[in-house]
Amino acid sequence: MNAFEKFQLFIAAPSVLAFALIEAIVLSRRQRYDWRAFGVSALDLVARIAVGIALPLSIAAPLVRLAFEHRWMTIHPTGWIALPLLFVGQEFCYYWYHRAAHRVRWFWSNHAVHHSPNQLNLSAAFRIGVLGKLTGTALFFVPLAWIGFEPRVVFAVLSLNLLYQFWIHATWIPRLGWLEGIFNTPSAHRVHHASNLEYLDANYGGVLVVFDRLFGTYVREREDLPCRYGLVHPIESANPLRIEFTQWVHLLRDLAGARSLRAFLGYLLMPPGWTPHGEGSTTMELRAQAGMSGGVGDG
Repeated sequence: MNAFEKFQLFIAAPSVLAFALIEAIVLSRRQRYDWRAFGVSALDLVARIAVGIALPLSIAAPLVRLAFEHRWMTIHPTGWIALPLLFVGQEFCYYWYHRAAHRVRWFWSNHAVHHSPNQLNLSAAFRIGVLGKLTGTALFFVPLAWIGFEPRVVFAVLSLNLLYQFWIHATWIPRLGWLEGIFNTPSAHRVHHASNLEYLDANYGGVLVVFDRLFGTYVREREDLPCRYGLVHPIESANPLRIEFTQWVHLLRDLAGARSLRAFLGYLLMPPGWTPHGEGSTTMELRAQAGMSGGVGDG
């Protein structure tokens, strides 16, 4: 275990858990607080740490290693050019990973765990899903290894990106003026977690929302439209097994019932809610059914 992994395990993880607990105590004195959801999130954090220790490598690790072995050049992450390049490159890759996590059902099956809390608070930040390494999300960061950044450094920066995102899960932090539209703020992330049709599939950035603006997926929080949190079809249960594996069970059921290769690949790679007959519940279809025109994303 290297120094950064020790930092993650012995400093970062206990710290986010402690801050989330402090927030929970304060909020519970002012409003109804879902302590069962807090417990599910804490269990998810512990389970992910255990899985990470037992399974330190992602299924995408061989491809990441191959890309680095055949890298274009070697870039040491020091200096005034390399560090900004790594930061921006990681943000770009994270944007497309996060967008795929909402738009490709295979990735969504794990990412949905993060969106399952029906209350948004700091504890939701570390409910991420225990099967992330098995979905191959590291594939999205292969370009950085191929360019020449050492994979260990790439994923350390990704971990810092995720650590930054801890505080933006607080709903009590107001809009932050000119920072909105540049950085990923609590306001921008409230939109991302909202299940309102007007807010779905928006604000995928990690530290920045620059790429959301560039690719048309940035949506501003509206005062006249309070965010409704949780999944479009919310999970009311506090059973951690149901929360972790419901999406996977539904996916496997659909794959088993596929009657063609097109249907099989569609269930696997198309957006959540896709069906081969075209009468599903993707974001585009839900908006069309509600008589809404436009919207972010590609359907």
